[in-house]
Amino acid sequence: MRYSKPIPAMLAGVALLSGCANSSDDEVSRAFKDVNVVDESNLSDIMLTVADPNEAVNYFRRTLKDNPDRIDVHRGLGQSLVRAKRAREAVPVYEKMMTLEGVTDDDRVDFADALIRSNEWERAEEVLDSVPPTLETYKRYRLEAMVADSNEEWKKADSFYETAVGLTTRPAGVLNNWGYSKLTRGDYSEAERLFGDAIRRDDSLFTAKNNIVLARGAQGNYTLPVMRMTQVERAQLMHTLGLSAIKRGDVETGKGLLREAINTHPQHFEAAVRALRALENNVSN
Repeated sequence: MRYSKPIPAMLAGVALLSGCANSSDDEVSRAFKDVNVVDESNLSDIMLTVADPNEAVNYFRRTLKDNPDRIDVHRGLGQSLVRAKRAREAVPVYEKMMTLEGVTDDDRVDFADALIRSNEWERAEEVLDSVPPTLETYKRYRLEAMVADSNEEWKKADSFYETAVGLTTRPAGVLNNWGYSKLTRGDYSEAERLFGDAIRRDDSLFTAKNNIVLARGAQGNYTLPVMRMTQVERAQLMHTLGLSAIKRGDVETGKGLLREAINTHPQHFEAAVRALRALENNVSN
């Protein structure tokens, strides 16, 4: 990746150094290293935002070999591994990072995030407990809510979810998580409301669309809600609704929904065909 902005500063440094007859090779190397740190800082920001996460992982790993004690490089590597859905690899990076000077409470929250993604809930809770209550961020409260959910501490979970929603301008994801929490508790109507709110905030969130169908199906409501969806999404949601009906014992309704899903899908819908065939074979047997 080329990054041309620091070049004038580098050229100025070269000109200055070339005029100093008494400068040693070590001084020259140190001067270039200082310039490169500025360049690396800009490149690191790019890697953490627009770069392919696996490319970013490779970049930070290469940089870490020459700078094993730089906490910003550890931070970049940990964040990039999580972005690349390689959370288990991020955990030892954060473990090392916790021993370095300059570690922040935000770093601890990122560590807890990696632990949750690695299904290490107890350790994640311990790390979050080490973060002072003065750190009031969306990410911190979202993770606290998820941990409270895992412990079935419902009042705490609801409080954390509500706080997290108020701390972000893009709450669709946390509303979906909150709705799923309500769904697992059997509070289907409240789950439906939260999923609907998530979809209104972000109508591209298919997970929330699928979840709202599950919540409606659990209440015996086998119609799709009014929302934007593609033909493929409609077929997939019909499939989900059909399975929900069958789970409730409404087999004939479920079979009809599966047929509708098959007819709606613009291509061959193997999952729905297989489910319908299994049902029909079971009935014939």
